[in-house]
Amino acid sequence: MKNSYDLVVIGGGPGGYEAAIRAAQLGFSTACIEKRIHKGEPALGGTCLNVGCIPSKALLDSSHRYEATRHELAEHGITTGDVAIDVAKMLERKDSIVKGLTAGVAGLLKGNGVDWLQGVGTLLDGKAAEKQVKFTAHDGTETTITAKYVILAAGSVPIEIPVAKTDGEYIVDSTGALEFKEAPKRLGVIGAGVIGLELGSVWRRLGSEVVVYEAMPEFLAVADKDISKEAAKLLKKQGLDIRVDTKVTNAEVVNGEVVVTTDVKGETKTETFDKLIVCVGRRAYSEALLADGCGIELTERGLVAVDDQCKTNLDGVYAIGDLVRGPMLAHKAMEEGMMAVERIHGEKAQVNYDTIISVIYTHPEIAWVGLTEEQAKARGHEVKTGSFSLAANGRALAQGEGQGLIKVVADAKTDRLLGMHMVGVGAGDIVHQGMIALEFVSSVEDLQLMTFAHPTVSEAVHEAALSADGRAIHAIQRKKR
Repeated sequence: MKNSYDLVVIGGGPGGYEAAIRAAQLGFSTACIEKRIHKGEPALGGTCLNVGCIPSKALLDSSHRYEATRHELAEHGITTGDVAIDVAKMLERKDSIVKGLTAGVAGLLKGNGVDWLQGVGTLLDGKAAEKQVKFTAHDGTETTITAKYVILAAGSVPIEIPVAKTDGEYIVDSTGALEFKEAPKRLGVIGAGVIGLELGSVWRRLGSEVVVYEAMPEFLAVADKDISKEAAKLLKKQGLDIRVDTKVTNAEVVNGEVVVTTDVKGETKTETFDKLIVCVGRRAYSEALLADGCGIELTERGLVAVDDQCKTNLDGVYAIGDLVRGPMLAHKAMEEGMMAVERIHGEKAQVNYDTIISVIYTHPEIAWVGLTEEQAKARGHEVKTGSFSLAANGRALAQGEGQGLIKVVADAKTDRLLGMHMVGVGAGDIVHQGMIALEFVSSVEDLQLMTFAHPTVSEAVHEAALSADGRAIHAIQRKKR
């Protein structure tokens, strides 16, 4: 460790470590401060790699394979004996994947010449030309480091609610829900967002009876209405009991069970669960990050105030990821980190926030990019839409995945594509076609004129684009052209 660097990044999550690596590539002497201890060892990768994106996907994959083996192989002519799940082995696999990836990130920092400082970073003074950062090592040793530039990338933590205080055993947050030693008989989930739906799906597949409480009157209000409606239908068919417009007013542990009280349009109800997951969102993590008098401005919501280039109110200090406005997504943080470093280097980097993809990794997956039909109309567009059901897609049917749909939203006057939305197999990958089209300001006609390989699920994108003008081939439409 040195006492002075060109750039100090506080936070070693996806946004922070990518920023540090890019800075080193551009010739900056760089330090990345990360305080996380995961399962007894210092760990890079932030929430995403350790207790978020990656471990949840490992459990989603394991649980999906288990459910598919039990219920889907027979129609393929494959006979199995008794199928059992070893939850301990499943968790061991998850932990192995996480450990490998976090070790890989450490290797990347070392290979690029970035100093990984294991402990807490606090911005003491960001107003001077030489910024001051206090580094507190895990043994309590404090060192003041100076830097020409600082990037704040401390991430976020789960929101806690007073009506359902977590205890780490019966009432848990998203981190605790990754560590259940067995599938609870009855599982309650507060919050029908990305995290709630994914974790609820994992344990439902493994045998839990799952009830998901959502305070909002609409399911997945952030998604296009046609997509959220289809997703709700499919998830409920699988066995997720999703209850919208239901507010949890109290949760307490009584005799080893969680008693949950809800308010449903003025009517009070009580239910009992073995476990309760609280996943009502996340908040920016700024504890210990900013010293009093450091000069950084915060918003009313406690976020670090930044401009479109992630610059704070202080010259040379940037903030990215979950600390700032916009969706709390790892890929957004990554691009912001790269942009901030390249801006510091004098380049004209920019993040297009209109093409940030959202994915929910249920089965089938739910994904979207750009404007929903409702958003497009609210912005004054004369809207046209096209959609295509995967029930008419040969490859999807061959895979036993003929559920879901793809929808495109466009401006009726200019033909410009405004958004792409889908629920179906591989949606999280296929949606990138929409992202690329939006980045290049494509029209619906551009998609119509492309040749898609057959048979592929991606052909449904082509058909949805054709459908926008009443030209879908594998669907009967009243509108013809």
